[in-house]
Amino acid sequence: MTGRAEDGGAAGRGRGPVGEALFMENARKSSIVSRANSIGSTSASSVPNTDDEDSDYHQEPYKESYKDRRRRAHTQAEQKRRDAIKKGYDDLQAIVPTCEQQDFSIGSQKLSKAIVLQKTIDYIQFLHKEKKKQEEEVSTLRKDVMALKIMKVNYEQIVKAHQDNPNEGKDQVSDEVKFNVFQGIMDSLFQSFNASISVTSFQELSACVFSWIEEHCKPQTLQDVVIGVLHQVKSQLY
Repeated sequence: MTGRAEDGGAAGRGRGPVGEALFMENARKSSIVSRANSIGSTSASSVPNTDDEDSDYHQEPYKESYKDRRRRAHTQAEQKRRDAIKKGYDDLQAIVPTCEQQDFSIGSQKLSKAIVLQKTIDYIQFLHKEKKKQEEEVSTLRKDVMALKIMKVNYEQIVKAHQDNPNEGKDQVSDEVKFNVFQGIMDSLFQSFNASISVTSFQELSACVFSWIEEHCKPQTLQDVVIGVLHQVKSQLY
């Protein structure tokens, strides 16, 4: 360093005042450039390499967290539940006839879920009543059919017996006389039956039938009815 300073000093002394000024200016510029380079290298080393980080960000895909997966699964399940409920209400509205007939007070507005449910309940109750009514009618018809079958068998036996023995006894009564006796008994019983039975409902009808049997079908009562019918038919024959 002393050698270079001595050389510089010697050179400065050899150049004169102008040469010394130029030398000092060049030395100042060199010092400024050196400091600028030093600062630039330090700043460059402190700045992060964004290009490398960007490349790493694009290379590694986003990993979904457990909480995000649960939230997404819950959202999908909730949507499925809502869709199933909506489909159920739409099916009810299409099946139940009263849901298709909108009230004038509602107009053309869409029926609410509460109204759809209420109309569905009312329609189900109506179907239960109709089913019970039809079952009662079927039971009554079956009893009527059974009674007609019994009457048919009896009449067939009467006709067959008459055909097998057409001349059996001159004093034998005809089938017409037997039918008149039977008809007289039934007419007498039906008069009391018709006066005692109420047909307001099937339950009341059933109760009245048992009450009529206990009152008008006692052995003594039936005997009195038969005796009266026989006297009446006998008076018509003789």
